[in-house]
Amino acid sequence: MRLLIYGGTFNPPHLGHIDALSCAAASLSADRCIVVPAGIPPHKALAEGSPTAEERLRLCELAFPDADVTPMELRREGKSYTVDTLREISRGNPGAELYFLVGTDMLLYMEQWHEFRALFSLCTLAALPRADGDLAEIERYAAYLRKTYGARIEIIAKTPLPMDSTALRAALPQRGGTERLCDAVYSEIIRCRLYGAKPDLAWLRGKTDAYLKPTRIPHVRGCEETAARLALRWGEDPEDAAEAGILHDITKRLADDEQLRLAEKYGIVLNAADLAAPKTLHALTGAWFAREHFGVPDNIFSAIEWHTTGRAGMAALEKIVYLADFIEPTRDFPGVQDVRTLAFADLNAAMIRALQMSMDEVKRRGASPHPRSAEALRWLQTQN
Repeated sequence: MRLLIYGGTFNPPHLGHIDALSCAAASLSADRCIVVPAGIPPHKALAEGSPTAEERLRLCELAFPDADVTPMELRREGKSYTVDTLREISRGNPGAELYFLVGTDMLLYMEQWHEFRALFSLCTLAALPRADGDLAEIERYAAYLRKTYGARIEIIAKTPLPMDSTALRAALPQRGGTERLCDAVYSEIIRCRLYGAKPDLAWLRGKTDAYLKPTRIPHVRGCEETAARLALRWGEDPEDAAEAGILHDITKRLADDEQLRLAEKYGIVLNAADLAAPKTLHALTGAWFAREHFGVPDNIFSAIEWHTTGRAGMAALEKIVYLADFIEPTRDFPGVQDVRTLAFADLNAAMIRALQMSMDEVKRRGASPHPRSAEALRWLQTQN
């Protein structure tokens, strides 16, 4: 049996890593691939803000679903050396041929590795160029290692996708990186907000549309665009506002009984006023759903949570999303244009007008406005 072993920090595991393993496995006709995320690498420190060992393990499991992802190095105390890993794998797979995948930089420094002679005796090196032009250099150094140490080296004459992990980590907090990661890994990074990641807004739209009725999508797009414009006007982050707009109605399509089940799941304590106004529940459940599935931070969580009733002490982003929901372009009712104009002139005045109109509409239907709306209105009137 041919076992192909692929070790690295995988911080995070990206499409370049996936392509490298796929190229090598095909070239070597490997029967099984073993991916070994490094614990404490001997040759470099993990970047500041890196995920925990368990989180990197989970990302690798998502990136390499057809490989065996082992935590053996993550559980090893102290620095982790490849030769120890190869010995452990060899003991667990007697008679197997071990191939260890290395890139150009790893191969060229092989003589500096811990017990490199023992490593040569345990496995065949599978050398894969990291960039165009590396092949000639690999061939020269491979010939030297074969002649000097009797190393067994297979050269894989294919350059995998070029990827820079450092640049990728830097892109994630800027809502980039989707094109360098498989969807399962990117989704997990966003869900856990690893690397300080913020979701690419186009990606987020694609994910959230599946939770919406098709007829609601134009409203959500309008809310997103309006929230971003209001944020620019009032000195808030337009991308955070857009993210809240995209997510604000994510549980809207659920029936009342499903809303109650979600509230119970998330431990949301509903009062009598909440139960009397079931159409407002999607704001409460949606905030928690967005946190569970998309890892939203507190400011976006609160903007979703209070977009139906408002509350006393509303933050600027909360007001922006409330108003964006109220005035976005598909809304068409008497007085909405006045609120649209006011929202870009006086945020608090627009909130007061929108709350008054909403509460009047609720009363017209023979119901009582939610107490949070009345509290929000009274508070806003003290601010102007």
